[in-house]
Amino acid sequence: MTPTAATAGKRERTKAHNRRAILDAACEVFSEMGYDAASIRDVVRRTDLASGTFYNYFPDKASVFHAVLEERTQELRRRLRAVRQEETTLDAVVHLGFHVYFSFIVEDRPLFELLRRNAGTVQTMFDTPALEAGISELFEDLSTLAERIELPPAIDLDYLAAAMGGVAFELGIRLIEQPEPDVERTARFAGELFLGGIARLAG
Repeated sequence: MTPTAATAGKRERTKAHNRRAILDAACEVFSEMGYDAASIRDVVRRTDLASGTFYNYFPDKASVFHAVLEERTQELRRRLRAVRQEETTLDAVVHLGFHVYFSFIVEDRPLFELLRRNAGTVQTMFDTPALEAGISELFEDLSTLAERIELPPAIDLDYLAAAMGGVAFELGIRLIEQPEPDVERTARFAGELFLGGIARLAG
């Protein structure tokens, strides 16, 4: 390896380390203090970085919050897509999809605490890339399923994806606010709500 390549490799590792440190600190701070009360200074204090280093990676507090949310939901989106692409019936896709979603946000403690402490903030940021991507992926998977099982034309898949995403998010917020979150009950309620509505529209 040439000196130039070695220097470049070290620089990239340093950048990755610094970004990782900021994201980890931000997740802790937002979970403990809440988005509104937290400041960039609070985040930087949880790292060993100079205060100005933050701005080499994120322009403001909102951008690092979005990045934390994006990272924390990547695995959730992967699991949801796996279920939707493996199952062959609408019943299974709907029920299992909701169950995977609610189970994940309860079991992933960093995400659980982040959402619980910042529910209102996340609700006002529903158009963040992470959440928009989840809705887009749901629409794609529903479209593929519709081709296999021939859903009636009356079922607007764009509306359906948006509605399922919105209900999952809102019920998820209520779920994590419970002293003892009941995933089974919440997933069953959401599943029956949509399957019943779809049956009515199809009829």
